[in-house]
Formats: sequence, C-alpha cells, structure tokens
Amino acid sequence: RGALRAAGRARAAMGLEEDAGALLDAVTADPLFKYMALDVKARPRGGAAVGAGGGYVAACIAFRNAKELATMAKVAAATASADSGSRWRPLMMRTEVAFSADELRSWAAEAAADAGADDVAKAAEAMAPGATAPAKTYVACVACEGLLLASRASANASYAAPADGEWGYCIKSGADRAERIPTFHWTGKLRPAPISPYRPVPASIPRPDYADTGYPEEEQASPYQRTPPILNAAQIEGMRAAGRLGREVLDAAHRAVRPGATTDEIDRVVHEACVEAGAYPAPLRYFDFPKSVCTSVNEVICHGIPDKRELKEGDAVNVDVTVIKDGFHGDLNETFVVGKPAPELKKLIRVTHECLHKGIAICKPGVPFSHIGDVITQHAHAEGLSVVKSFCGHGIGELFHCAPNIPHYANNKARGTMKAGQCFTIEPMLNAGKWKDVLWPDGWTAVTTDGKRSAQFEHTLLLTEQGAEVLTRRQEDSPRLCFQ
Repeated sequence: RGALRAAGRARAAMGLEEDAGALLDAVTADPLFKYMALDVKARPRGGAAVGAGGGYVAACIAFRNAKELATMAKVAAATASADSGSRWRPLMMRTEVAFSADELRSWAAEAAADAGADDVAKAAEAMAPGATAPAKTYVACVACEGLLLASRASANASYAAPADGEWGYCIKSGADRAERIPTFHWTGKLRPAPISPYRPVPASIPRPDYADTGYPEEEQASPYQRTPPILNAAQIEGMRAAGRLGREVLDAAHRAVRPGATTDEIDRVVHEACVEAGAYPAPLRYFDFPKSVCTSVNEVICHGIPDKRELKEGDAVNVDVTVIKDGFHGDLNETFVVGKPAPELKKLIRVTHECLHKGIAICKPGVPFSHIGDVITQHAHAEGLSVVKSFCGHGIGELFHCAPNIPHYANNKARGTMKAGQCFTIEPMLNAGKWKDVLWPDGWTAVTTDGKRSAQFEHTLLLTEQGAEVLTRRQEDSPRLCFQ
C-alpha cells in the first residue's frame, strides 16, 4: 500500500495534476493485488523499500493505466507461487540492480526526460521518503521506467496490426512500435533494428486464445501450472508429430542462416513453413511477442526479436522454434554460426550442446528435476563457462508452458520427481562471461550484462519407463552444427 500511495506524491513532485486517488482506492480494494505485497519489502525500523513491481504499479496508477493494472493483476494471481522476478518479467522492463549508482542515475535521468518527468530527484524523494541515496536512485529509475512505458501509448490499447510496410522499433513487449531507437544502457555491441509488421496466419489454421488478445488466459488459468500433466497415448502421438514438425521447421531456418540475411528473413521462413504445414507459430502474440520465432544474436541470451539487422560473418544466432500442430506444441532451439566460428565461440556452442545432452542422459522415472541443473553446471563450470539462472525449461503439451519448471543451475529448488508420461523441455543457456542478464527496452530481449557471447540448445522430451525420448531429435538430413 505504501508503494501504491507513493504514486500521488511522485505525480505531485513532478508537477503533474493529482488525480490518481479514485483508481488507487479501487486497486487497493482488489484482493488480487495481495500478491504485490511481495514487491514491497518491510524495513526493520518501519517504512518500506519499494521493489521493482511496486515502482511500476505506482507509475501505472500515476498515469491511470487501469487496463495495464488489470492485466498485471491477472498474471500476479495466476503465478502467485512464483518468485517476484518470474511474475513480473513478462509484464515490465527490468532494471538491473547490479548497475552502479551512477549508471542508475544516468539511465533514470534519460528515461525521465524521455517520459516528460523533469526532476528525477524530486520523484525519488517522493517515491521513497527517508530512504538512502542509492535506494532513492533505484526507485526513481524503476518509476521512470514505468512512466516511460506508460507515456508512449495507452497501456494495452486495442490490438491493431501495423499498416502494410510499417516498420518500427519494438516497445511495450511487442504491442507497439516506436519510430526511433529507445534509450538504454547497452551492454554490448548489438543494437535493436526496426521490425516488420505482423505476418498473417490463415483463418483455416486453429489459433490459441492469445492470437487475438496477446494474453494466454487458458494457459495461465490451467491447474497444470502447479501439477505436471501425464499424457495419454493419443496425446503422446500428438506430441511426437509436433516434435517432428518443429525439427523440420528449425532445419529450414538453419539453412537460411548466411551472411547478409536478416533475422526477419529467418522469421519469414519459419512462419511460412508453419503455415504450409497447417500449424500455428506459437511465439506469435504470446504475451504480445510480435514474431513467429525467437532469434538471439551474439550477447542475446534468449527471446531476441527478429528484425532488419543483417547477419555478419562470425555472428552466433540462436533460433528458437515452437509450433502448435493439432493442439500440441513442439519446442526446440539450436545455436548456429554465420560463416566460420572463432575458436572461443565454437567451444561455447559445443559445451552448451554437451550440457543439454548430459541433462537428458540422467532423465528417468524417480529422478528429481533439480538434479538436471547439477549435472549441467558441473560440466559448464569445468569448461570455464557460466550457467544462466533467470530462465528455465518447462512442462509442455497442449499448453506452451506449464509445470514442471526445470532450472539449469546447481543447487536449485525445483520441486518434484520425473514420471513416465510427462513432457518437458531442457534448454540450458551458457555465457562466456557472467551469468546475469538484463532486459532490453523491447520487454523481451535478454542480454548478458557484460556483453559477452551466449549460447543455448533445447529439446522437447517425453519421459518413458526407459528414460527420455527426444521428440525434437536431429535427423540424418539436418544441417550440421559448427562443431560437427
């Protein structure tokens, strides 16, 4: 409640009309928002330190973004058992807390200026009265982050595809476009480029609920978010077919990787291959993701958005494909190299591939899901590489994402043991430098904090009494990987 009330003070401090009271009362009365308390940390001597979620909520209230708040409430309720970062990641741009105070202050000032907030210091004081200087800076940065997102367009406005030929920089997690590149503390050499309009899917192809709304309501409300489903014989055959198609689509994308090709061209290849097979490309409009595939180049860890940047000799590009065929999902990804790889990059990709298969090798009924991260980390660290902790494998079937969660790092707290009939993915991400990530302003692209390279591989698995059946396994005619 302290975080929410701070919106009025911040608004007044920035010279804006105080008009958030009615919305504030309505929001605090909503029982769904009890989960937001996890983002407001109690302080030993009274008061509260506003967390990332609290700062964003306050910014939304200040700008009366009722629709955005309603969406956040839905996700907060559907993912109540998850940690705070997991709940908010699909909905907000994250601030990397590990940045220095000077970096935070500089970034906050730029974001505030872009959002029309003239005085960051006053906003900081209003949002966190009595807090230490670093805490004020962080809170101001988070608040301005939310203000910037809120100021660029009405939150969650009615979906309308861009006009034919309209390109722009992705913002609002894919729900909108900007004419110029957003301001950001870029960690490496890569920069976003404009993205193309949405590619159409024929009406004859069955569509998930989020294809029209941008929100996977059926998935988020499913009891399988808490309990992994056990597939019957018909469902298993559906998953095998989806896995085979996913492999065919990824191989087609691999063949399109070459110097001068754009990741938008890879998206076109994936989209057309799905449509031709009567399948829906699952990433398209999932939480407003604007493309049919994820393409993660160089320092991008995952969820890169295809754009008009041309691939260059020596680039690494991970292509993450998920197809929905006859109601079942086939999910896989691989990391490719444009041209000839440097020795360090070749090693990173090879070891990441080995980690995936070491994780698969221990899968059988009765094995705790937490053990997968142990064997992956042991091998990665022995080779001098780090394991990303922010993203995990997941259950899959008739839902894109469900229980169980499969962390890839050691000493994790994943719940449950493997049972025959379960389907899930293993998809380790390894970095050449530090494991930590930061999110770009597009709301999706996760990059390494030090700008060093990252690689990933993923398979969809069916657990049988004998072990793991790889539903997305490579075929004899699959293009070779850089180390093969």
